[in-house]
Amino acid sequence: MPIIKSAIKRAKQTIVRRERNVTTKRDIKDAMKAFTAKPSATTLSAVQSAIDTAVKKNVLNKRTAARRKANFSKTAKALGVKLGAAKATPVKKAVAPKAKAEVAKKPVAKKAVAAKTPVKKAAVKKPVAKKAPAKKPATK
Repeated sequence: MPIIKSAIKRAKQTIVRRERNVTTKRDIKDAMKAFTAKPSATTLSAVQSAIDTAVKKNVLNKRTAARRKANFSKTAKALGVKLGAAKATPVKKAVAPKAKAEVAKKPVAKKAVAAKTPVKKAAVKKPVAKKAPAKKPATK
């Protein structure tokens, strides 16, 4: 058992993170089992979504995730699952006429014209002439 305060805090953080990671991994496994039991476009989509979520939460490496998704897609293709069937057509929400009128009434803000200030050039340093090395007096 840790004695130092920072080590105690680390232990608590590790427990919380582990629970979160185990939950994410369990979601992946459940989705994988569902796909294995009944391969369909929706279950394939669920597996890929769970894998993407794990990558987003840094539970899986992105390359591992890419490999797993590719293997599931390959399996789905071999089983003849139609991939396009999972996508639903997006439904457009109707905007109330009041909202359109309110948006139209708002005045357009004019852009402030920035005053042009002269740009100062950086002072250019002249190269310093190198001094000739001092000659040693000749000793006889």
